[in-house]
Amino acid sequence: MPVQLLSPAGLMQPVPYHHVAVGTGARQVHVAGQVARDAAGRPVADDLAGQVAAVLRSTALALDAAGARFTDVVRLTFYVTRWRPEEIADLMAGVESVADELGLPTPMPPASLLGVDQLYEPDVRVELETVAVLD
Repeated sequence: MPVQLLSPAGLMQPVPYHHVAVGTGARQVHVAGQVARDAAGRPVADDLAGQVAAVLRSTALALDAAGARFTDVVRLTFYVTRWRPEEIADLMAGVESVADELGLPTPMPPASLLGVDQLYEPDVRVELETVAVLD
């Protein structure tokens, strides 16, 4: 297995992601920021939970095209506009709504959430960049 996920003692627990990912494969997959749009570019959700679910589904499609799955992911970076800490329940609801469908590991791979002023369109609340490692 090219990816080992770790949550060492002494780091904040519990969190919905692992703190460390060790990738030992030679082939890397970098997925560009995915947003809540369908193949024609139309918005597919307007709430935070719905957009999170949509970006994870799009990311799964991109990973699959490269022969990867979420179990190969070593890094997730979420960008969220107008972020407020009290929205964490909505963000996690979006993750949980697709976790089984997409085979998301629990806890997730190492993840960061960055609050930003805006993304490329006013209705886009979430963008997700992903890195995976394959043999």
